[in-house]
Amino acid sequence: MNIFETGLTILTAILSISLVLCFIRLYLGPNLPNRTVAFDIIAIHAVGILALIALRGEAAVLLDVAIVTAALGFLGTVMLARYLEQANVTEWEPERTERHISEKRG
Repeated sequence: MNIFETGLTILTAILSISLVLCFIRLYLGPNLPNRTVAFDIIAIHAVGILALIALRGEAAVLLDVAIVTAALGFLGTVMLARYLEQANVTEWEPERTERHISEKRG
């Protein structure tokens, strides 16, 4: 095992640990925008892991899969952002205090 393969193994392990943390954020996320960001980061991690596996196994087909995964992750994030923009979702908006309401009136 040379230094390149060792580096790929270390990078894959780091990305895998980070991916698990992102799944935890997706599950626990206090609101929908946090979950949307976690989803986007999971897609980015999946692309990174696929690229590292493609480099290690010299499988150029996996790079095509990584490109498709990146495109689908981007489209999923855009769809969720569009939903947030158009939906009447108020659970994630900052709480309005009496001071904020009086500032808007006055």
